[in-house]
Amino acid sequence: MLETGDFVLLPATPAFTMSGFEPVTPKRVDPHHAAPGKEIRYGRQDGPPDVRQFGGYFTFQSPDAALLVSLLPRMIHIRGLPRLAQLVSIVGDEAAADKDGRDLILTRLIEVLLIEALRSVPREAALPGLLRGLATPRIAIALRLMHDDAGQYWTVGGLARKAGMSRSAFFEEFARTVGVRPMEYLQIWRMAVAKDLLRTGGVALDEVARKIGYGSASTFSTAFSRHTGVPPGRFMRTAGELGI
Repeated sequence: MLETGDFVLLPATPAFTMSGFEPVTPKRVDPHHAAPGKEIRYGRQDGPPDVRQFGGYFTFQSPDAALLVSLLPRMIHIRGLPRLAQLVSIVGDEAAADKDGRDLILTRLIEVLLIEALRSVPREAALPGLLRGLATPRIAIALRLMHDDAGQYWTVGGLARKAGMSRSAFFEEFARTVGVRPMEYLQIWRMAVAKDLLRTGGVALDEVARKIGYGSASTFSTAFSRHTGVPPGRFMRTAGELGI
């Protein structure tokens, strides 16, 4: 149920259907083909509209994009936050304007909008995942350490000490808030970094292995093949076709 001023973010939903309370035949809309700032009308073509919505989409250009999306809720629904509604209004005004620097300003505004939306989710309402982990100060320390240096030889005990917790308490808290165990998260993150390096190309396998904490190219190749289902060499050649 949506009300005036509501904000909805669908991080991991490739498609969705919206409708009123009356039966209706869905009409497919591709947001990538919609002109920025252009209003499109559905249903009755005359008279005042019953509902007006402003929509858009985000793209992530970082090695952890897939990991980030997989750990976010399928839907984030925020209600009663005037600050977020104001940001949406400013983005809409800028998108509709034809001024110099519009694209640059929109990029920055949308980044702020995304961050504001993610941090507006109440901690107690967040499901286990990255948001809840980052909202937990000591777990956030461990997450940032893993993100900053995937090649470091991290252990549960070492991360626990950095977070100022006992090993057992850290392990339980991490698994409860993030939804996966610390070393499982580290493995997923390392593979995300490896995929990005392999897609970019020009980096030898032993160098990729070193950057994400593996002692040899063969050990890395075995782990990568187990994680993705394809060896690194094939991934480099066919990453676009495989869609991974």
